[in-house]
Amino acid sequence: MKTSGILLLAGNSTRYNKNINKNLEMLNKQYVFLYSLNVFNKCNLIDNIIMIIRKEDKMIIENIISKLNFSKSLKLVFGGDTRMESVYNAITNTDSDIVVIHDAARPLIKEKYISDGLLFMNNYNGAITGIMSKDTIKITNDNKEIMSSTKRNNTFIAQTPQIFNRKLLLKLHEKYQNDTGITDDAMLLEKENYLIKIIDGDYTNIKITTKEDFEIAKQFLKII
Repeated sequence: MKTSGILLLAGNSTRYNKNINKNLEMLNKQYVFLYSLNVFNKCNLIDNIIMIIRKEDKMIIENIISKLNFSKSLKLVFGGDTRMESVYNAITNTDSDIVVIHDAARPLIKEKYISDGLLFMNNYNGAITGIMSKDTIKITNDNKEIMSSTKRNNTFIAQTPQIFNRKLLLKLHEKYQNDTGITDDAMLLEKENYLIKIIDGDYTNIKITTKEDFEIAKQFLKII
């Protein structure tokens, strides 16, 4: 089956508290997004790559990638106002059977996450990277009053990459396009009761959301 790697870097980085797309920051002498792009490019299981970008970042990204050698077809596609719109723009720009969706702001991605996830795609319509929660998670109402607690052994923190059957994901995006409560693509399959497999990630696969995350990623890269 043909597989497309989709790299998301069209977010506004509002929680990063700097007037820059965090994916274009230099992290240990390399742009943040290049860590993930290099893993996608080296992975023999990925046939082509789509990068979802902001219009205002197009020139700088084209300049960066023009100086590098990539063995795979690489397409730049503009993102939408939300993550969901950005993913939709990506999956309508490929005819692949499978899509591997990854946040570029997770620079410590491992190729193993991709290969492990693709192994399950014969029996599942989706597989996502995740880690078991170290903490007890409390479910509250809108007043922050505790209603229940989750069972720790069954509570996982979702990460990326997330891997899906593209045609199914496209159908669900179109069905739930007005649902503002969707925060990742796995939730679309959950709404239709499709089983999704958790791939074991690890605690280094953090998403750079704040300046503190950036410093943590720096340290992880030094020891891995």
